[in-house]
Amino acid sequence: MSERPFTILCIASEPKGFPFIHECKRQGCRVLVLMTEEKQHEQWPWESIDEHFVMPNLSRQPDITYAVSYLMRGQKIDRIQPLDDYDVATAASLREHLRIPGMGESTARHFRDKLAMRVQAQDEGVLVPSFTAVFHYDDLRDFMARVPAPWVLKPRFEAGAIGIRKLYDSEQVWRALDELGDQQSFYLLEKFVPGDIYHVDSLIWDNQLVFAIASKYGLPPLTVSHSGGIFTTRVLPWDEAEATTLRQLTGELMQKLRLPRGVSHTEFIRGHEDGRFYFLETAARVGGANIDRMVQAATGIELWQEAARIELANLRRQPYNLPAYRREYAGLITCLSRQQHPDLSAYNDPEVVWRVPKPYHAGLIVASWEQPRIEQLLTSYVNRFTGDFLTSAPPKSGVRTNI
Repeated sequence: MSERPFTILCIASEPKGFPFIHECKRQGCRVLVLMTEEKQHEQWPWESIDEHFVMPNLSRQPDITYAVSYLMRGQKIDRIQPLDDYDVATAASLREHLRIPGMGESTARHFRDKLAMRVQAQDEGVLVPSFTAVFHYDDLRDFMARVPAPWVLKPRFEAGAIGIRKLYDSEQVWRALDELGDQQSFYLLEKFVPGDIYHVDSLIWDNQLVFAIASKYGLPPLTVSHSGGIFTTRVLPWDEAEATTLRQLTGELMQKLRLPRGVSHTEFIRGHEDGRFYFLETAARVGGANIDRMVQAATGIELWQEAARIELANLRRQPYNLPAYRREYAGLITCLSRQQHPDLSAYNDPEVVWRVPKPYHAGLIVASWEQPRIEQLLTSYVNRFTGDFLTSAPPKSGVRTNI
């Protein structure tokens, strides 16, 4: 009797992570996808999906636990993989309940809960901006007396810059908390540190960083999310001090946050006043906003595919070997467009390797051997995008622009 194929259940609030699905299927796994009713008619990679199931909400408990437990009655599930940041905690809860190997709820908090990741990082000696939980009002008063404004009020469980508010005095803080009511404990208050924001996209195997690439944003994601504008990021020079330091900090952070394997997207800010790198947040997922495509353009590494290879190597108790990769450069530019299908044909430099196909979005990726060429192109394109595409309307409330 031949061995049954391993079964991977993907939890997918959004249609993403397709290379993960493809790689699992390519390696002979049965792939199940649990998706929302709202997204079931999107262009999923159906040729690599054996079965799919739909629910109104993938995070509502106990419904999701009942549903997957029922599914387990008829078939054994070997691994559960979240495909969106909003699914990380759900997958961790299901693993705990069904005793399936992988990141559990305590570790998932370090990669989903902005308060938990800061407390753990600070306890381990990592430099973070001054912050306080929104629990005890005397602690809040003490924080605002000690730490000069402005501050940012951040939701603990949202992705990227969603829901963040910049506040300039204590009266604004108290009014914001009044508006939140019983929801206020799901927020934290943090010192606003002006500076340049960076991200490190990495792969972890056996508690060690095996791949990391450091990049720098143009406008801060908070500015783009709240006020509109043009989002850019570019790969930093591989061997210069900034990139080397960021890769080292990320490797140390992953160990301190207890991520044994997988993929991570981590953000730091370099303060304008002191030049030091502060840890902002991290996620146990591939970065959004097409950052994975930029990484692939610069290195040949497809992060989602490698995340699948890492998970399956662990499942089969085999070693994971990172494929050879290039140390080249790439940059990404995107914005909300006033045209439904913006015409990017005039952006025809040979370095352009990909264009964003999403309606009402203008964007592309450039790649080159030379990092200064990437900077030159992005600077030129920001000016041209402003005139050609950029809508004057800010992003709609509730629009998910997670990075």
